[in-house]
Amino acid sequence: MAPDQCRITDQVAIVTGGGAGIGRAIALALAEAGADIVIADIIPERGAEVAARVAEHGRACLAIPTDMAQPDQVAAMVDAAMVDAAQARFGRIDILVNNVGGVGRKSFLDQSQNSWRRHIDLNLVSMLAATSAAVPHIIAGGRGGAIINISSIEGSRAAPGYAVYAACKAGMNNFTRTMALELADHGIRVNAIAPDFTTTPGTRGNPPGPVDERTWFPVPPAMADATARRIPLQRPGIDRECGQAALFLASPMSSYITGTILPVDGGSWASSGWVRNAAGQWVLVEPHGVSEA
Repeated sequence: MAPDQCRITDQVAIVTGGGAGIGRAIALALAEAGADIVIADIIPERGAEVAARVAEHGRACLAIPTDMAQPDQVAAMVDAAMVDAAQARFGRIDILVNNVGGVGRKSFLDQSQNSWRRHIDLNLVSMLAATSAAVPHIIAGGRGGAIINISSIEGSRAAPGYAVYAACKAGMNNFTRTMALELADHGIRVNAIAPDFTTTPGTRGNPPGPVDERTWFPVPPAMADATARRIPLQRPGIDRECGQAALFLASPMSSYITGTILPVDGGSWASSGWVRNAAGQWVLVEPHGVSEA
């Protein structure tokens, strides 16, 4: 495959929640492939750190502090990306990555209405607001484009303790497929990535950051063993693996792919209830025990 098939030189990508974790990895992967980046993140320091890293790849980055749960702030962020006078090459949008999201584990009946609404605003409304604000600019550019939504395998299976989050991700999956049809005439491809457990600051006890892995909580051996037995590839995901998947979906390599939900999950969705036992054998988890099937 020719190297230029993975290049997106001089394109402009908006990455929501791009200051840490999967969003940060996606922003850096796109910058390394030649894109200029707009980071929308609620924590200014995180956006500034990513902007410095993007500059190391010789690309421009505009970090805009944004609460993605507030549609008016989302619209203002997109407007700023289009008219920013300090970055003359901006003024176009080619790629939108709807990455921002978050979850805490709690039984649905123990969740407050405020908790429902916060989950919905952060995981679903943020995507609707960013898509609504950015797509008219992508269409006006007349070059086509790519939208990449960061979903979860929890959007495709039952998820006890994560009911509202999983419902939002299921909605994201359907929105992805629907937008793929609605925007096809404009040459805009719409796809989603569905990770499972991925190592990020948030999953290592540091949701606000920092990126420095030396500050993260260590993984207890029992948790590491459970993860290795549950995931076919026997380890958590790495954020840059989602970055590589996003680059693929943003680049000419995926020019005939739209409406797809791409699992980046080490095989978790494929295993669907099968786990390794202590002896390393695949067994099927059943309500009253484990069957050797």
